[in-house]
Amino acid sequence: MQDFLQLFADWVTYSIIGLVQSTPLSLSVNFFIYDTIKVTLMLAVIVFVVAIVRSHITPQKMKKWVAGRTEGVGNVLAALLGIPTPFCSCSAVPLFIGFVESGVPLGITFSFLIASPLINEVAAAMLLAMFGWQIALVYIVSGLIIAITAGIIIGRLHLEGEVEEFVWKCKMHDQAEKPMTWKDRFDFGISESKSITLKVIPYIILGIAIGAIIHGYAPADFLVNIAGPDNPLAVPIAVLIGIPLYSNAAGMIPIMQVLTAKGMAMGTALAFMMSVIGLSLPEMIILRKVIKIKLILIFAGILFISFTLTGYLFNAILG
Repeated sequence: MQDFLQLFADWVTYSIIGLVQSTPLSLSVNFFIYDTIKVTLMLAVIVFVVAIVRSHITPQKMKKWVAGRTEGVGNVLAALLGIPTPFCSCSAVPLFIGFVESGVPLGITFSFLIASPLINEVAAAMLLAMFGWQIALVYIVSGLIIAITAGIIIGRLHLEGEVEEFVWKCKMHDQAEKPMTWKDRFDFGISESKSITLKVIPYIILGIAIGAIIHGYAPADFLVNIAGPDNPLAVPIAVLIGIPLYSNAAGMIPIMQVLTAKGMAMGTALAFMMSVIGLSLPEMIILRKVIKIKLILIFAGILFISFTLTGYLFNAILG
Protein backbone atom coordinates (compact mmCIF):
# COMPACT_ATOMS: atom_id res chain seq x y z
CA MET A 1 0.00 0.00 0.00
CA GLN A 2 2.78 2.43 0.94
CA ASP A 3 4.65 1.60 -2.28
CA PHE A 4 1.52 2.32 -4.33
CA LEU A 5 0.96 5.64 -2.55
CA GLN A 6 4.59 6.61 -3.10
CA LEU A 7 4.35 5.76 -6.81
CA PHE A 8 1.17 7.82 -7.05
CA ALA A 9 2.80 10.78 -5.26
CA ASP A 10 5.83 10.52 -7.57
CA TRP A 11 3.58 10.39 -10.65
CA VAL A 12 1.60 13.47 -9.59
CA THR A 13 4.72 15.41 -8.53
CA TYR A 14 7.02 14.66 -11.43
CA SER A 15 4.73 13.69 -14.33
CA ILE A 16 1.51 15.66 -13.79
CA ILE A 17 2.91 18.80 -12.12
CA GLY A 18 6.26 18.42 -13.86
CA LEU A 19 8.58 19.36 -11.00
CA VAL A 20 12.28 18.59 -11.15
CA GLN A 21 13.33 15.78 -8.82
CA SER A 22 15.35 16.40 -5.61
CA THR A 23 14.64 20.15 -5.44
CA PRO A 24 13.26 21.58 -2.17
CA LEU A 25 9.91 22.34 -3.85
CA SER A 26 9.50 18.88 -5.37
CA LEU A 27 10.47 17.20 -2.09
CA SER A 28 7.89 19.30 -0.24
CA VAL A 29 5.11 18.66 -2.76
CA ASN A 30 5.84 14.95 -2.93
CA PHE A 31 5.83 14.67 0.86
CA PHE A 32 2.56 16.62 1.08
CA ILE A 33 0.73 14.44 -1.48
CA TYR A 34 1.98 11.16 -0.03
CA ASP A 35 1.37 11.96 3.63
CA THR A 36 -2.03 13.62 3.10
CA ILE A 37 -3.42 10.51 1.43
CA LYS A 38 -1.73 8.07 3.83
CA VAL A 39 -2.70 9.87 7.04
CA THR A 40 -6.29 10.53 5.91
CA LEU A 41 -6.88 6.87 5.03
CA MET A 42 -5.22 5.75 8.26
CA LEU A 43 -7.31 8.20 10.30
CA ALA A 44 -10.62 7.10 8.74
CA VAL A 45 -9.94 3.42 9.49
CA ILE A 46 -8.64 4.03 13.02
CA VAL A 47 -11.55 6.31 13.97
CA PHE A 48 -14.01 3.66 12.77
CA VAL A 49 -12.42 0.98 14.97
CA VAL A 50 -12.14 3.31 17.97
CA ALA A 51 -15.77 4.41 17.57
CA ILE A 52 -16.92 0.78 17.82
CA VAL A 53 -14.98 0.46 21.09
CA ARG A 54 -16.24 3.82 22.34
CA SER A 55 -19.86 2.84 21.72
CA HIS A 56 -19.54 0.62 24.81
CA ILE A 57 -18.32 3.51 27.02
CA THR A 58 -21.00 6.17 27.53
CA PRO A 59 -20.67 9.37 29.62
CA GLN A 60 -23.25 7.98 32.05
CA LYS A 61 -21.16 4.86 32.63
CA MET A 62 -18.01 6.95 33.03
CA LYS A 63 -19.48 9.14 35.76
CA LYS A 64 -20.89 6.07 37.52
CA TRP A 65 -17.48 4.35 37.49
CA VAL A 66 -15.57 7.37 38.79
CA ALA A 67 -18.03 8.61 41.44
CA GLY A 68 -17.17 7.50 44.98
CA ARG A 69 -13.60 6.43 44.18
CA THR A 70 -10.78 7.29 46.57
CA GLU A 71 -7.66 9.26 45.66
CA GLY A 72 -5.20 7.24 43.65
CA VAL A 73 -7.63 4.61 42.41
CA GLY A 74 -10.00 7.34 41.23
CA ASN A 75 -7.20 9.26 39.49
CA VAL A 76 -6.01 6.17 37.64
CA LEU A 77 -9.53 5.25 36.57
CA ALA A 78 -10.35 8.82 35.50
CA ALA A 79 -7.16 9.06 33.44
CA LEU A 80 -7.89 5.73 31.75
CA LEU A 81 -11.44 6.83 30.98
CA GLY A 82 -10.08 10.04 29.46
CA ILE A 83 -8.42 8.08 26.64
CA PRO A 84 -11.54 7.05 24.66
CA THR A 85 -13.27 10.44 24.92
CA PRO A 86 -13.44 12.82 21.92
CA PHE A 87 -10.57 14.84 20.54
CA CYS A 88 -10.39 18.13 22.44
CA SER A 89 -11.03 19.78 25.76
CA CYS A 90 -14.09 21.54 24.29
CA SER A 91 -16.02 18.29 24.58
CA ALA A 92 -14.42 17.45 27.95
CA VAL A 93 -15.79 20.58 29.69
CA PRO A 94 -19.41 19.28 29.84
CA LEU A 95 -18.14 16.04 31.37
CA PHE A 96 -16.04 18.10 33.82
CA ILE A 97 -19.24 19.82 34.96
CA GLY A 98 -21.01 16.47 35.13
CA PHE A 99 -18.26 14.98 37.29
CA VAL A 100 -18.39 17.89 39.74
CA GLU A 101 -22.19 17.74 39.88
CA SER A 102 -21.94 14.00 40.62
CA GLY A 103 -19.64 14.63 43.60
CA VAL A 104 -16.41 13.42 41.98
CA PRO A 105 -13.42 15.05 43.80
CA LEU A 106 -11.71 17.89 41.95
CA GLY A 107 -8.34 16.12 41.68
CA ILE A 108 -9.91 13.03 40.12
CA THR A 109 -11.89 15.25 37.75
CA PHE A 110 -8.66 16.95 36.64
CA SER A 111 -7.02 13.60 35.94
CA PHE A 112 -9.81 13.02 33.45
CA LEU A 113 -9.64 16.56 32.08
CA ILE A 114 -5.89 16.26 31.42
CA ALA A 115 -6.01 12.76 29.94
CA SER A 116 -8.95 13.45 27.64
CA PRO A 117 -7.20 15.75 25.14
CA LEU A 118 -3.64 14.67 25.96
CA ILE A 119 -3.85 10.90 25.47
CA ASN A 120 -5.61 10.37 22.18
CA GLU A 121 -6.30 6.84 21.03
CA VAL A 122 -6.14 7.84 17.37
CA ALA A 123 -2.76 9.55 17.90
CA ALA A 124 -1.49 6.46 19.70
CA ALA A 125 -2.52 4.26 16.78
CA MET A 126 -0.91 6.63 14.28
CA LEU A 127 2.29 6.77 16.35
CA LEU A 128 2.27 2.99 16.37
CA ALA A 129 2.01 2.90 12.58
CA MET A 130 4.62 5.63 11.97
CA PHE A 131 7.18 5.20 14.77
CA GLY A 132 6.61 1.74 16.24
CA TRP A 133 5.07 0.35 19.42
CA GLN A 134 7.81 1.67 21.72
CA ILE A 135 7.07 5.33 20.93
CA ALA A 136 3.31 4.75 21.08
CA LEU A 137 3.74 3.14 24.50
CA VAL A 138 5.95 6.03 25.68
CA TYR A 139 3.23 8.47 24.62
CA ILE A 140 0.43 6.59 26.45
CA VAL A 141 2.36 5.80 29.65
CA SER A 142 3.84 9.29 30.04
CA GLY A 143 0.43 10.88 29.41
CA LEU A 144 -1.19 8.65 32.03
CA ILE A 145 1.53 9.40 34.59
CA ILE A 146 1.12 13.15 33.99
CA ALA A 147 -2.69 13.00 34.25
CA ILE A 148 -2.65 10.87 37.42
CA THR A 149 0.12 12.82 39.17
CA ALA A 150 -1.26 16.25 38.27
CA GLY A 151 -4.72 15.22 39.44
CA ILE A 152 -3.39 14.02 42.81
CA ILE A 153 -1.41 17.28 43.28
CA ILE A 154 -4.42 19.46 42.44
CA GLY A 155 -6.62 17.37 44.72
CA ARG A 156 -4.26 17.83 47.67
CA LEU A 157 -4.09 21.61 47.14
CA HIS A 158 -7.83 21.85 47.99
CA LEU A 159 -8.66 24.30 45.20
CA GLU A 160 -12.42 23.73 45.10
CA GLY A 161 -12.93 27.46 45.67
CA GLU A 162 -11.19 28.15 42.35
CA VAL A 163 -13.97 26.48 40.37
CA GLU A 164 -16.65 28.87 39.12
CA GLU A 165 -19.69 28.77 41.42
CA PHE A 166 -22.17 28.00 38.63
CA VAL A 167 -20.41 24.66 38.07
CA TRP A 168 -21.29 23.48 41.57
CA LYS A 169 -24.92 24.50 40.98
CA CYS A 170 -25.28 22.72 37.65
CA LYS A 171 -27.69 19.85 37.49
CA MET A 172 -26.99 17.91 34.33
CA HIS A 173 -29.60 15.21 33.95
CA ASP A 174 -28.38 12.05 32.33
CA GLN A 175 -30.24 10.83 29.30
CA ALA A 176 -31.38 7.24 29.37
CA GLU A 177 -28.93 4.94 27.67
CA LYS A 178 -30.29 3.23 24.58
CA PRO A 179 -29.22 -0.35 23.93
CA MET A 180 -27.18 -0.72 20.73
CA THR A 181 -27.09 -3.68 18.37
CA TRP A 182 -23.92 -4.50 16.42
CA LYS A 183 -25.55 -2.93 13.35
CA ASP A 184 -26.07 0.25 15.41
CA ARG A 185 -22.42 0.18 16.47
CA PHE A 186 -21.28 -0.38 12.89
CA ASP A 187 -23.40 2.53 11.67
CA PHE A 188 -22.08 4.64 14.54
CA GLY A 189 -18.51 3.76 13.54
CA ILE A 190 -19.09 4.80 9.92
CA SER A 191 -20.79 8.03 11.03
CA GLU A 192 -18.00 8.89 13.48
CA SER A 193 -15.31 8.04 10.94
CA LYS A 194 -16.86 10.38 8.38
CA SER A 195 -17.66 13.15 10.87
CA ILE A 196 -14.36 13.17 12.77
CA THR A 197 -12.20 12.70 9.68
CA LEU A 198 -13.87 15.69 8.00
CA LYS A 199 -13.51 17.69 11.21
CA VAL A 200 -9.86 16.84 11.71
CA ILE A 201 -8.67 16.90 8.09
CA PRO A 202 -8.00 20.69 8.05
CA TYR A 203 -5.60 20.25 10.98
CA ILE A 204 -3.97 17.28 9.29
CA ILE A 205 -3.52 19.20 6.03
CA LEU A 206 -2.06 22.15 7.94
CA GLY A 207 0.25 19.86 9.90
CA ILE A 208 1.40 18.04 6.78
CA ALA A 209 1.89 21.35 4.95
CA ILE A 210 4.12 22.61 7.77
CA GLY A 211 5.92 19.27 7.82
CA ALA A 212 6.35 19.38 4.02
CA ILE A 213 7.94 22.84 4.18
CA ILE A 214 10.30 21.71 6.94
CA HIS A 215 11.02 18.50 5.01
CA GLY A 216 11.92 20.34 1.82
CA TYR A 217 13.46 23.60 2.99
CA ALA A 218 14.65 23.51 6.60
CA PRO A 219 18.36 22.66 6.92
CA ALA A 220 18.88 19.68 9.18
CA ASP A 221 21.73 21.43 10.98
CA PHE A 222 19.45 24.32 11.95
CA LEU A 223 16.92 22.09 13.74
CA VAL A 224 19.64 19.99 15.33
CA ASN A 225 21.31 23.12 16.75
CA ILE A 226 18.03 24.60 18.04
CA ALA A 227 16.23 21.51 19.28
CA GLY A 228 18.67 18.65 18.92
CA PRO A 229 19.90 16.40 21.73
CA ASP A 230 22.96 18.59 22.37
CA ASN A 231 20.92 21.67 23.35
CA PRO A 232 20.15 21.42 27.11
CA LEU A 233 17.28 23.95 26.80
CA ALA A 234 15.65 22.29 23.79
CA VAL A 235 12.83 20.68 25.78
CA PRO A 236 11.52 23.74 27.70
CA ILE A 237 11.89 25.85 24.54
CA ALA A 238 9.80 23.32 22.61
CA VAL A 239 7.13 23.32 25.35
CA LEU A 240 7.00 27.14 25.38
CA ILE A 241 6.72 27.27 21.59
CA GLY A 242 3.78 24.86 21.73
CA ILE A 243 1.70 26.94 24.17
CA PRO A 244 0.34 29.58 21.74
CA LEU A 245 -0.33 26.94 19.07
CA TYR A 246 -3.36 24.73 18.72
CA SER A 247 -3.83 21.42 16.98
CA ASN A 248 -5.31 18.06 17.82
CA ALA A 249 -3.07 15.04 18.21
CA ALA A 250 -3.69 13.70 14.69
CA GLY A 251 -2.53 16.97 13.17
CA MET A 252 0.70 16.90 15.18
CA ILE A 253 1.88 13.45 14.08
CA PRO A 254 3.09 14.49 10.59
CA ILE A 255 4.98 17.44 12.10
CA MET A 256 6.61 15.15 14.68
CA GLN A 257 7.59 12.75 11.92
CA VAL A 258 9.47 15.45 10.02
CA LEU A 259 11.02 17.10 13.09
CA THR A 260 12.50 13.82 14.31
CA ALA A 261 13.69 12.97 10.77
CA LYS A 262 15.46 16.35 10.68
CA GLY A 263 17.28 15.70 13.95
CA MET A 264 14.97 16.76 16.80
CA ALA A 265 15.26 14.34 19.73
CA MET A 266 12.16 12.18 20.19
CA GLY A 267 11.61 13.30 23.80
CA THR A 268 11.71 16.94 22.71
CA ALA A 269 9.23 16.22 19.92
CA LEU A 270 6.90 14.41 22.36
CA ALA A 271 7.10 17.33 24.81
CA PHE A 272 6.29 19.75 21.99
CA MET A 273 3.30 17.65 20.90
CA MET A 274 2.00 17.40 24.47
CA SER A 275 2.31 21.16 24.90
CA VAL A 276 0.34 21.89 21.73
CA ILE A 277 -2.38 19.38 22.68
CA GLY A 278 -2.63 19.77 26.45
CA LEU A 279 -1.26 23.22 27.29
CA SER A 280 -2.37 25.39 24.39
CA LEU A 281 -3.65 28.92 24.91
CA PRO A 282 -7.02 28.14 23.24
CA GLU A 283 -7.52 25.28 25.72
CA MET A 284 -6.82 27.63 28.65
CA ILE A 285 -9.43 30.05 27.28
CA ILE A 286 -11.98 27.23 27.09
CA LEU A 287 -11.19 26.10 30.64
CA ARG A 288 -11.64 29.67 31.89
CA LYS A 289 -15.38 29.10 31.44
CA VAL A 290 -15.41 26.72 34.40
CA ILE A 291 -12.33 27.48 36.54
CA LYS A 292 -10.70 30.67 37.85
CA ILE A 293 -7.36 32.20 36.86
CA LYS A 294 -5.45 30.89 39.89
CA LEU A 295 -6.38 27.28 39.17
CA ILE A 296 -5.63 27.74 35.46
CA LEU A 297 -2.12 29.02 36.31
CA ILE A 298 -1.51 26.13 38.73
CA PHE A 299 -2.84 23.67 36.15
CA ALA A 300 -0.64 25.16 33.40
CA GLY A 301 2.43 25.25 35.66
CA ILE A 302 2.07 21.60 36.63
CA LEU A 303 1.70 20.58 32.99
CA PHE A 304 4.67 22.70 31.87
CA ILE A 305 6.93 21.06 34.46
CA SER A 306 5.51 17.60 33.66
CA PHE A 307 5.98 17.93 29.89
CA THR A 308 9.50 19.29 30.33
CA LEU A 309 10.54 16.49 32.68
CA THR A 310 8.94 13.93 30.35
CA GLY A 311 10.91 15.29 27.41
CA TYR A 312 14.21 15.12 29.32
CA LEU A 313 13.43 11.63 30.63
CA PHE A 314 12.65 10.14 27.25
CA ASN A 315 15.55 11.90 25.57
CA ALA A 316 17.73 10.10 28.10
CA ILE A 317 15.94 6.77 27.53
CA LEU A 318 15.64 6.93 23.75
CA GLY A 319 18.96 8.67 23.13
